Amino acid sequence: MNSSQEADGHPKPYDLRQRTKQFALRVIRLSEALPKSNACRVIGGQLLRSGTSAGANCRAAHRGRSRAEFIAKMGIVEEELDESSYWMELLVESRAVAQERLAPLMTEASELTAIVVSCIKNARAQRKPR
Repeated sequence: MNSSQEADGHPKPYDLRQRTKQFALRVIRLSEALPKSNACRVIGGQLLRSGTSAGANCRAAHRGRSRAEFIAKMGIVEEELDESSYWMELLVESRAVAQERLAPLMTEASELTAIVVSCIKNARAQRKPR
């Protein structure tokens, strides 16, 4: 059992590192399944970079040497998740992918962004002297 697992071996539902990794894996599968057009190749590549970067930076944030480093890395996670949302919106609005197909992944990006923003706010509040 590792720190991201419950006693029964299942992932903790609130483990942000695990959720961002699962998000990255879902983005990878989506990018592989996109139509083979020039636009989808470009947008898919951008989505692949931002979607996988979010998880990598979240992992790096949790290994940070200071609260300031944690906040900075989590800021990158927030940006990458927002960028991922943008690329998914373009896929839907260009009619390359049906909205119904991307809705769950777009919802996850939105939820993860909200969690990351909350983490950043909490870390900043803890940094201030009382």
